[in-house]
Amino acid sequence: MKAILHADSEWGIGKRNSLMFKIPADMKFFKETTTGNVVVMGSNTLKSLPNGNPLKDRINIVLFPNGQKREDCTIVGSLEELFAEIKKYDTDRVFVIGGAMMYKTLLPYCSEVLVTKVDAVGGADVFFENLDNNESFALVKESEPMETNGFQIRFTTYKNLSVKPL
Repeated sequence: MKAILHADSEWGIGKRNSLMFKIPADMKFFKETTTGNVVVMGSNTLKSLPNGNPLKDRINIVLFPNGQKREDCTIVGSLEELFAEIKKYDTDRVFVIGGAMMYKTLLPYCSEVLVTKVDAVGGADVFFENLDNNESFALVKESEPMETNGFQIRFTTYKNLSVKPL
């Protein structure tokens, strides 16, 4: 399983249940990476998507305790149910997409974390763990900086050196 996100220079990932920046290159990367795969999210992330609808062309699994079952995505009510559902898929095709609590809970189980680093401060009210300060993670890939929509960004990949089994 992998996590995918963008973070500002303070590892901020969101503001008022929304993204802090509109970065077309990041959105394109996210879409290309996750389309045809499985995305895992919490209920607030689902609510933050356009019209509260799951992402198209992906299997959407949502941890939503006491949530209503839906036809357009798989709703699970507990971590045990979530792990059982994730195990049905090739874990290399499973991407955690938020929110902060899902990232925090599932980070130890992720083999990689794909972070689009934005060289700016977005005024975040939710943050991701600073992987540069986490001994269990190593930066294994980093693109050259590029400018998009007025922001300098870099695509990075962190490898988890001690992945917990599901």
